[in-house]
Amino acid sequence: MYKVGIITSSDKGYEGLRKDEGGPKIKEILSKFSDKFEAAEYIILPDDKNLLTSAMTDMIDHNHIDLVVTTGGTGFSKRDVTPEATLSVIERRAPGIPEAMRAISLEVTMRAMLSRAEAGIRGDSIIINLPGSPKAIEEILEPILPSIYHGLDILQDKDAECAGQ
Repeated sequence: MYKVGIITSSDKGYEGLRKDEGGPKIKEILSKFSDKFEAAEYIILPDDKNLLTSAMTDMIDHNHIDLVVTTGGTGFSKRDVTPEATLSVIERRAPGIPEAMRAISLEVTMRAMLSRAEAGIRGDSIIINLPGSPKAIEEILEPILPSIYHGLDILQDKDAECAGQ
């Protein structure tokens, strides 16, 4: 069972001016994979690179979270800094994950090309940026979770098989 930390990046959500729907949507989808993933932490932060960086680092390095899933802050707004925070925390990029997410989303809307989402590895953990839209989260997260599970197995030496088999 892999522990998942969820971070919502939203100024308005953090200030209580908007209800966070992204974080709860991630929890709902994870519950469909309850034999593989457990939502262990959930926080809402403002769109602040330093706070996001600190939260991701703390979840992985101190709380031993296996998978950090962020929602929000991946667009073109000047306050959208989640990808930059992620890049400052990871040790290795995993470009296939956001490529797959954008491919899935492009089947629904051409605006998916505007996503700046990143994904990568820190130690034995994976960080993935999801959009803030609950609809987009639903379209993307469920299809990628089986491959993420396999990736974590390989990363944590629980499965030595080639990813292509």
